[in-house]
Amino acid sequence: MDKPEIFIPDSAASAPVTTRSNRLELLAPAKNADYGIEAIKHGADAVYIGGPAFGARATAGNSVEDIARLCEFAHRYHAQVFVAINTILMDDELDAAQKLIWQVYEAGADALIVQDMGVLQLDIPPIALHASTQMDNRNPEKVAFLEQVGFSQVVLARELGLSQIRDVAAKTNMQLEFFIHGALCVAYSGLCNLSHAFSNRSANRGECSQMCRLPGDLKTRQGEVLAQNEHLLSLKDNNQTDNLEALIDAGIRSFKIEGRLKDLSYVKNVTAHYRQELDKIIARRPEFVASSHGRCEHTFTPNTEKTFNRGRTDYFVNERSQGVSDFRSPKYIGEEVGKVAALGKDFIQVASSHSFNNGDGLCYFPPNYEKAKQSDDKLQGLRVNRADGNKLYVIAVPGDLKVGATLYRNHDQAFETVLAKESSKRIIKVDMTLSDTPEGVALTMTDQYGLSATCELAMEKTPATDVEKAMQNLNKQLRKLGSTDFEAREIRVETASAWFMPASQLNGLRRDTVAALEQARVEGYVRPQAWKYNQDATYPFKHLSFMGNVANEKAKDFYTRHGVIEIEDTYEKNGITEDAPLMVTKHCLRFNFNLCPKEVPGIKAEPLQIEIGKDVLKLVFDCPKCEMMVVGANRQV
Repeated sequence: MDKPEIFIPDSAASAPVTTRSNRLELLAPAKNADYGIEAIKHGADAVYIGGPAFGARATAGNSVEDIARLCEFAHRYHAQVFVAINTILMDDELDAAQKLIWQVYEAGADALIVQDMGVLQLDIPPIALHASTQMDNRNPEKVAFLEQVGFSQVVLARELGLSQIRDVAAKTNMQLEFFIHGALCVAYSGLCNLSHAFSNRSANRGECSQMCRLPGDLKTRQGEVLAQNEHLLSLKDNNQTDNLEALIDAGIRSFKIEGRLKDLSYVKNVTAHYRQELDKIIARRPEFVASSHGRCEHTFTPNTEKTFNRGRTDYFVNERSQGVSDFRSPKYIGEEVGKVAALGKDFIQVASSHSFNNGDGLCYFPPNYEKAKQSDDKLQGLRVNRADGNKLYVIAVPGDLKVGATLYRNHDQAFETVLAKESSKRIIKVDMTLSDTPEGVALTMTDQYGLSATCELAMEKTPATDVEKAMQNLNKQLRKLGSTDFEAREIRVETASAWFMPASQLNGLRRDTVAALEQARVEGYVRPQAWKYNQDATYPFKHLSFMGNVANEKAKDFYTRHGVIEIEDTYEKNGITEDAPLMVTKHCLRFNFNLCPKEVPGIKAEPLQIEIGKDVLKLVFDCPKCEMMVVGANRQV
């Protein structure tokens, strides 16, 4: 075969950075490269992954080689890879961070997710910068500042409502990113030192101990018990399925799924779910397009209730409401599947309309679970050995499971079996044209995005004796694209005659043209551009407390250059010994327990505290801001 001709349209070769574009980005988590590849197969337009160090999930690190492998796969579909270098950095880590940034850039990464502004003072490559949610991005003026100093995308605080998102969108041209699914940190991201104070594991360093998920007692300062052994700071999980279109209209263009520590079935299922939901919107509103190439074919029906979640809330997107937390348990309870109708020594009869499978995982709350000790696990579980209709056989029926108890399924074996196999494929439509050349014929393949490749075949042109049969054979052989990413949309034969072509020759021409188009698609991909850094931009605040998370001299220099006159060291460094705000949250326990003076006229707004074991955390309420602070001492000093 002759060397293929590859065509890259001008629109692809010189693609500019777009702002508030019509491109909708589904952003999925990648615990590792293999998870990221599956996320892209299942519909992600971009994935975010941790490198070998400095990621906000310290246990989800990856080698530079694996990041390169993920980038190579992603760029086949013009999907992107964002690398999280989003911890605060100490002075002795800056050189290593700079080296790593260059390595991931050379590996093909499309953007860095950054928390520490010291990074902007380093010698870094021209890579796009995304402002991590750890920066606490909820103030329109602060977000506008981030654009001026070179960020092209910002991860907004999860606590924002639609009106607040619109306010931010009005102040910036940056791409706005918002969490739409997964675990909710009870604190404003970046404004929590609870883990560091009690376990010396800093959330800002990727090592959160999740103390907020522990049970505790809620009391007045006089000792009156309002709640006992409840998970008072543990929130339900985020699910914005019903708000996607409203978020788009408010200005969101990147829709982020939480979960770099979740399992593969979660990544497949949740990504496929939101891919289908966004595709429905795109089909109804053709002014929007997906930001990567290809459509997905899933072998299963996504269902977000069937993989890990702590219940469902849309948090504050539609303003404050009850139901953002489930005080019973921070674990995956699962979907309610029925009630216990009868019990035997080794079986449970369930009143249910659901189907059960061998290997299903069930759970329940024992009677009077509210009175369990803090050290006890209130949620109990069991595994189904054999399902005979609604009669479920187990090794032994637990003594605390009673008739009438509600059963939940937190492991659907049939669903997991499907997800354990190949469960999705990306398809790109192509048009094919067969034409004459002086020496033979040429096959041109053009994908639905305008990328094209042509290969030629030298051959003797002999007219076919049976024209109709020859044309049928041409069409049949050219459509054999089953093992590729491509699907034939239109086939045109523009030769002077229907030439006789052996199937082996035609198949070889098709395979070579497919390979050439794959290469054209890789060469047609253009990484996002880095945005310009405005040295004269002014930070909107003059003072940064320890909650500004300034951990190194480079970051101090950055803020000083941009007008900040007072900067405290980050909590991890400043040796605070007295009570201090360890967490700022929009979650309000006064509101949850109907003690909010704004909501209940005449209610006495008493000070409250949480007791977790022997530790006491004072609650301070900033009612004008509708915020709650958790205050305590640093046990690590």
